[in-house]
Amino acid sequence: MVLEKAAKPGRKILMSGGGRCNFTNYNISADNYLCANPHFVKSALSKYTQWDFLSLINKYKIKFHERDHGQLFCDDSAKDILNLLLAECELGNVNYCYQCEISKIERINNQFLIVDSQLRDFACESLIVATGGLSIPSMKGDGLGYRIAEQFKMPCLPRRAGLVPFTASGELKAVCDSLSGMAWQSEVSVNDGRFLDPLLFTHRGLSGPAALQISNYWLPGDAVTIDLYPQGDLYQALLDAKAEHSQQKVRTALGQLLSRALIGHLPFTNNSAHLDQSIGNVKNIDLKAIADACQQWRVKPTATEGYRTAEVTIGGVDTNWLSSKTMESHTVPRLYFVGEVVDVVGWLGGYNFQWA
Repeated sequence: MVLEKAAKPGRKILMSGGGRCNFTNYNISADNYLCANPHFVKSALSKYTQWDFLSLINKYKIKFHERDHGQLFCDDSAKDILNLLLAECELGNVNYCYQCEISKIERINNQFLIVDSQLRDFACESLIVATGGLSIPSMKGDGLGYRIAEQFKMPCLPRRAGLVPFTASGELKAVCDSLSGMAWQSEVSVNDGRFLDPLLFTHRGLSGPAALQISNYWLPGDAVTIDLYPQGDLYQALLDAKAEHSQQKVRTALGQLLSRALIGHLPFTNNSAHLDQSIGNVKNIDLKAIADACQQWRVKPTATEGYRTAEVTIGGVDTNWLSSKTMESHTVPRLYFVGEVVDVVGWLGGYNFQWA
């Protein structure tokens, strides 16, 4: 029996991947996940791999395609994935109860009694909590899974929004406003995270795959480092331009290596005056400072956009209290926690769907 709060199944699946559902990735390992216990995910990922899920995809003859970084999407619609899951449930004689509002759970005589405030009560020997997290409030995730864990004395780690855009203020906000709508391939890093992906400038701040990926590693107050020329050594490229076209303005040389729009709005510390000089007249030390400003651009986001636009929730049920092989609670027999409600979060690119 599936107890579902929504009126229909799979709403989050249907909206994922722009309606085409990024259902898994060709390249999956424990390194693609964040967890307070980094070894916890290894067992589950080895027991049910991306190849196992792809065999299911092929069983139902679902057409799919690969995008950047091994991401796999449906050719047609996310409905293909939902229909696959519903068909598998039908094979397992699964029943459903929709619009279910759970008000209380009790454990009586080795059974769980689940009290629905509007419909009826349910009793079961095994209870699997797959409630998701707090991301995308329109999906009505209200933290029920965390409350169930805490009711049974299982600790939850602090939660925050993940895979989420950044907001900006001050000088950074002005730059983002000026470049709003522009996406630029960048290498973005903070703490232990480093990603090479498009960075999107918006009126609110920074978005796009690069910002979403790095948001999982960012904490308030952290400075994010952006490399706008990740394909090589920008200083050396400027030296080459100086040797070949000494009369060319620095701004022109940079515009050919990067983008005129970027050059017009990025802060160049104390070297902006050199941009309109002939590159042959600019000292190498000043060219180095300009290159560093582009390849080591440090910005401090004000915050993230929070759960409103977050794709996942970071934190959740402490994995030290769960079996890594079965997801069963160490302290409450036949109580299981799976998916986003657990303190496991994956990168952007099908990793969270595979984990679920």
